[in-house]
Amino acid sequence: MVSSTHSVSASSFSTTTSPTSPSQPTSQTDRTASVSRTTKETDVQVTLNVDGTGKCTADTGVPFLDHMLHQIASHGLFDLEVRATGDIEIDDHHTNEDVGITLGMALRQALGDRKGITRFGHFIAPLDEALVQISLDFSGRPHLSYGLEIPTQRVGTYDTQLVREFFVAIVNHAQMTLHIRQLDGINSHHIIEAAFKAFARAMRMATEVDPRRAGAIPSSKGVL
Repeated sequence: MVSSTHSVSASSFSTTTSPTSPSQPTSQTDRTASVSRTTKETDVQVTLNVDGTGKCTADTGVPFLDHMLHQIASHGLFDLEVRATGDIEIDDHHTNEDVGITLGMALRQALGDRKGITRFGHFIAPLDEALVQISLDFSGRPHLSYGLEIPTQRVGTYDTQLVREFFVAIVNHAQMTLHIRQLDGINSHHIIEAAFKAFARAMRMATEVDPRRAGAIPSSKGVL
């Protein structure tokens, strides 16, 4: 079992927390978070502004992952800064997974109790011959249904099995339900990038504030 340290902050909130600690609510006008996560394998820092303009700095030591993080920021209109160091001399697995974990934690922190958000998001993104559908729900119940069929083992040096591991990590720590369906595609890079673009647009939809909610939690139970 790898020991880990987490440091999470958003506006006036600052604490050290374990992986099982609940997120703290943030102001509806300041949906930002800064999260640091350190293990014996990786050191990851993520800064996120949900209500951004698509600015991104990504330096993880895994170039293809950096490219996908830029897709999330650009198409989700999130301001995102991700810096990571890890044991990439072994392989990219730990860095890839821990970036997903830390980004998921930042999303959960920035959204707080999720008052007023649209909650659900859906998007179908084409990239040349590839077509990928994403449906998601910030439900508080982690679940991933993964339907990508990537034909090659690698894109450049990136192991394509790590795509699923990234989404598992972000789903579990953002506490969302996520369904990914590949409708078409034969090029591995195109399939993966279409998935990340669709994911970004679906998250943009789901995290937007619905003025008709008047700040209420989007659940008939009154809690997410």
